[in-house]
Amino acid sequence: MISQLQNLQVPDHAQVLVIGGGPGGSYAASALARDGLDVVLLEASEFPRYHIGESMLPSLRHFLRFIDAERKVEEHGFQKKPGAAILFNQWKREGYTKFGENNHSWNVVRSELDQILLRHAQECGAKVYEEHKVLELTFAEGSDFRPISASFTTPLGDARSITFDYLVDASGRAGIMSTKYLKNRHMNETLKNIACWGYWKGADMYAPGTDRENSPWFEALTDESGWAWFIPLQGKVVSVGIVMDSKISANKKAAAAAAANGNGHTLQDHYLSQLPLVPKLKNLLGSAELRVDPDGLIPAVRSASDFSYTASRYSGDHFRLVGDASAFIDPFFSSGVHLAVSGGLTAAVTIAASIRKHCSEAEAGMFHDHKVAVSYTRFLLTVMGAYKQMRNQQVPVLSDISEDNFDKAFDLIRPVIQGTADAGQMLTEDELQKAMDFVTHIFVPTDPELQQAVGTRLGVDLLAPGAPILTKEQITSMAAGDKDTELVLNQANATKAISDFYTGPERLLGEVVNGFIGRTKVGCLGLIRLPETPGRRQK
Repeated sequence: MISQLQNLQVPDHAQVLVIGGGPGGSYAASALARDGLDVVLLEASEFPRYHIGESMLPSLRHFLRFIDAERKVEEHGFQKKPGAAILFNQWKREGYTKFGENNHSWNVVRSELDQILLRHAQECGAKVYEEHKVLELTFAEGSDFRPISASFTTPLGDARSITFDYLVDASGRAGIMSTKYLKNRHMNETLKNIACWGYWKGADMYAPGTDRENSPWFEALTDESGWAWFIPLQGKVVSVGIVMDSKISANKKAAAAAAANGNGHTLQDHYLSQLPLVPKLKNLLGSAELRVDPDGLIPAVRSASDFSYTASRYSGDHFRLVGDASAFIDPFFSSGVHLAVSGGLTAAVTIAASIRKHCSEAEAGMFHDHKVAVSYTRFLLTVMGAYKQMRNQQVPVLSDISEDNFDKAFDLIRPVIQGTADAGQMLTEDELQKAMDFVTHIFVPTDPELQQAVGTRLGVDLLAPGAPILTKEQITSMAAGDKDTELVLNQANATKAISDFYTGPERLLGEVVNGFIGRTKVGCLGLIRLPETPGRRQK
């Protein structure tokens, strides 16, 4: 059903045009509209529409609270997510990350979550038009890609256009600005994977009767080719996916097809044949049945590939890139929606800052660019650390991160991860490996009971995300030879360096970038220029 606003004609001009109604676009539109700015959002699809990416990080709760949408999501009935279990090999226990009291997240049906956020943007005052597909952008003459108008089609197929002052490109993987005009998207060859997934009914649950009950389960494939997810959704449905190196996947399919001797080997056959490589996940499935669309219109198993990429910049003259239109990382750490909404917020804040003359447009764009790059690289290091464990080998990441973006991001986290001062422009592979080694400790095999025991003995504040990073010497001294204590301290240490997935707008906007922090008060969003202070370290 076409939304009520679609009965009205899209205006000829908007202060801010948002392309795309996914989480990033809807969030940016909500934040801007709540602040009294004129926002038009054009979405190519009709909502609700299917989307993968169902496991949310606890940071989402904080971002939703900022735009007054938390209660809507909480009351919808999504499956609560108290934490996540991760198993890297079959001879050690799983690691478990507990999100903490009153800080649970959710496993969601994305079509439902995305529709909630899009409707919320409407309620905040954004003018939302579904089934309006943007085809072309035009740019100011002589500018560095300053977009000033967009051509689009209506649900009836009519061609129209709209002019605007600012653009938020949240057009998803298509990324119209990055792929069609800037041509600055870079695929991460190290994470060139393929995923296939399906939905099951009647599975067992992880850790029933405990405070970990029904948490999602992630398990490395025993042949070291990738990993699998087991994500409980509402209605006792479970999303189960396999992610593996695309070349290995292709070789497996070819070998299976040859063995079938012309009898065919489908995507579903390939998917099911990988389940023995994750024996504990297979045990969780038990006697569950793979759901099949009764009309045969939707395949029981779906797939996607080449989903890890970045860009050389995420902002420019009067435009911001947000969500999948800017960058995306392998789904291992469930970072997609976090990066989308955090990018949506910094896009909104920096556009508001530019409009309200808190700073120059160039300074505002640099703030957004830096924030997206930093968030991306924090998660990338974590994901690469996880893959290093799963593949049991050194992973060459240096060639997969542009020097500019990585320098900006690593400039922030190098001091806390390595405990060193600035070391110049170039980063060595040794530095990258040290960073990956550090964040790898997030996934060491500990559980909430062990963490609580160590916290009780040494002090829970010591393990908190905001506590100071411990040195190796301090950890050795506190552990006093107890390996379990050492594991817990190392895990807490690593989590402190990338605690973004626990926090929201205050942390995101509170870090100083080029002398600015974000202004989070509704009604006066923007940037605050801080007075010069001797010794303050600028990002």
